[in-house]
Amino acid sequence: MEGAELELERRSKFLSSLIQKKKAKEQQEHNDQFNVRVRASDMPLALQNRAFRCARDHLDAMPGKLDSKRLALALKKEFDTAYGPAWHCIVGTSFGSYVTHSIGGFLYFQIDKVYVLLFKTTVEPLDRL
Repeated sequence: MEGAELELERRSKFLSSLIQKKKAKEQQEHNDQFNVRVRASDMPLALQNRAFRCARDHLDAMPGKLDSKRLALALKKEFDTAYGPAWHCIVGTSFGSYVTHSIGGFLYFQIDKVYVLLFKTTVEPLDRL
């Protein structure tokens, strides 16, 4: 019986890896549509896609030069409205950062030649301080 269980485990891992590869390929094709490259993330794909779409729409609406503050504000407002408060956004072509974020609330990506860091933190009520 042990041999059969090992074989089932092996096949299960193989199928899981195939599914993961297919999802990764589909996500990469979707990212190519927006000209996006994810640098680091622990954010669910649906939220990532919303960030990409929002960033792409705002970049396309900007005539000429990049307005980093405007793009950062647009992404922050979009995510604060849709997913609750305490979203933060940093946009630029060159910056360093080291942040603490809520689980499932971190995305660092490049769109065209612009880098975007979008992350969520928890908010503590004032009476608890």
